Amino acid sequence: MDTDSLRLFVLAADKLNISAAGRQLGMAPAVASARLAKLEHKLGADLLHRSTRKVSLSQEGAEFLPFAREMLAQEDSGRAALGLGQPQATGTLRFTAPSTFAQLYIAPILPEFLRDHPNVTLDLRLSDTAYDLIEGSFDLALRNMPLEDTSLKGRKLADDERILCASPDYLAQHGSPSTAGDLMDHTLIAFKSLARRPLFGTDGHIAPFDPRAAACNLIFDDGLSQKLATVAGAGISVNSRWSVHQDLSEGRLIHVLPDYRASQDTALWLVYPKANVLSAKVRVFMDFLLEKVGKSSIWAAR
Repeated sequence: MDTDSLRLFVLAADKLNISAAGRQLGMAPAVASARLAKLEHKLGADLLHRSTRKVSLSQEGAEFLPFAREMLAQEDSGRAALGLGQPQATGTLRFTAPSTFAQLYIAPILPEFLRDHPNVTLDLRLSDTAYDLIEGSFDLALRNMPLEDTSLKGRKLADDERILCASPDYLAQHGSPSTAGDLMDHTLIAFKSLARRPLFGTDGHIAPFDPRAAACNLIFDDGLSQKLATVAGAGISVNSRWSVHQDLSEGRLIHVLPDYRASQDTALWLVYPKANVLSAKVRVFMDFLLEKVGKSSIWAAR
């Protein structure tokens, strides 16, 4: 299959503009339209919907897009293996990460990455609800959970210790628990996606709070909102240390039951679909995050 036409299709899908995609590849608009039409005829499917006002991705185009990206990545890797030069980091990189972590540690360093790699466009989807990498055509994702999906490959970015926290005002009013059993007498704040185990663990471990437990008066699906409610004195919550380390050091939060450990074994992982070849744009972004975030890990240092 003509990889130049595939590259044109991927660019047009990213930009939703055939003429702009063609210009980036040195093609006149009429030539770009003809190349895409020829590709569609060969595949027997309309990949893009065109109108006088806009271009949009068809259902068939959305299904074919990840395969087109994969074929281009295979070509780049094959050329590099033959000594035909290292592939340039170019194109659009679709990346998803938890919103709270991205606000604290990723967004502030993006200008540096873009200065070093001006031909890469970052398409970010930031949410504490995890997207499906395959269905969403994502190149890379940051996940703060056990890596259980066998269709994914990953590299560990940093440790992700979960700890119990409460505000000084809340503890002054309600007292500090000395055992996990004492938590039954407290107001608990739950994070929806962590409701996988019983309310309390054993043998010095505490599991994530189950929203179905009667003691959970607040349930969040956003980590920053959960932390802000905890700082405001709403109750006791389980938080990642990277999220609360500064609040702990400045006294806005207190580490509750410090001798207990969260029972869920988690870490921060950079993951990508197992079938994908690691393209240049993904590799340089992973290396950048590992260098700037993973090695610093200021929350672990403290």
